[in-house]
Amino acid sequence: MNFDDLFKALDIFTDADDESDLFSVEDMRAGLDTFAALLNFDLPEIGGLHTGIPYKTVDGEALTLDVLVPRGAGPFPVLVYLHGGAWVWGSPATHRKLTCRLAQQGFLTLSVDYRLAPEHAFPAGLNDCLHAIHFAAHNAQRWGGDADRLVLAGDSAGGNLAAAAAVALADEVDAPDIKAIALLYGVFDFAKFDGDNLTELLVEAYLGEQKHLLDDPRVSPLNKAAKLPPAHIAVGAEDPLLEDSEALRDVLVRAGKVCDFQVYPDMPHAFLQMELFSAARQGVQNMADFLHGILSTTDT
Repeated sequence: MNFDDLFKALDIFTDADDESDLFSVEDMRAGLDTFAALLNFDLPEIGGLHTGIPYKTVDGEALTLDVLVPRGAGPFPVLVYLHGGAWVWGSPATHRKLTCRLAQQGFLTLSVDYRLAPEHAFPAGLNDCLHAIHFAAHNAQRWGGDADRLVLAGDSAGGNLAAAAAVALADEVDAPDIKAIALLYGVFDFAKFDGDNLTELLVEAYLGEQKHLLDDPRVSPLNKAAKLPPAHIAVGAEDPLLEDSEALRDVLVRAGKVCDFQVYPDMPHAFLQMELFSAARQGVQNMADFLHGILSTTDT
């Protein structure tokens, strides 16, 4: 299965006379908007939802995030969530059911709305995510969060951004201390992220004229993965990004890092958002169990 098959299965492509017309950011956004609407009905009940919270102003534009509060009394561990969408699409709303599930697992969840390519090429989105992590570390207590128990997660492009952000923060003086990370079917090596028209479109959109950065760990975090905190990696066996997750696991194992690697039989890309699959809820539970387990060993 390749990206062409995946997106055709989601009816993203429109009829076109030549192959070049099949792949455009606009077509992807339209198709994925429809797909996301189907995935985010009947939202789970949580303690509270605060949308559009500003976390940074860049070039006069207020960047925002959503805060999903668990039921019950805090303080809660804090989870910063970076949504997927191939770097060109997505928002906290497109992943709301998944982040509600994380809040149900007891995490004060901050779901980040970062700037998208190609309108905002690298490093804009990554920089936004870094700002959001700093915001979480300094403001989570406003909603009952305990920033001393800070974890990071992301899916697909968000998995790439989460890993890249964790690598960048590892070298930053006085950076927030990320205790653990959950990486869901992410892209970790851009040098191998090619081979068809769609992936070429996405690389072009995200990097623009910066192809010389393919090996930069802020783009390909696999190259500095030994700097990651304890990691949970989840991927479907039918996901075209399976090899990327396997490569990341191998680097972490060789570096002696804590790594929980989960492959879900028969599951496609983005399956954690597709609750028609029983593996979706199980995947959230496995991820939460790992993160809570790591936090329990680091509590003082």
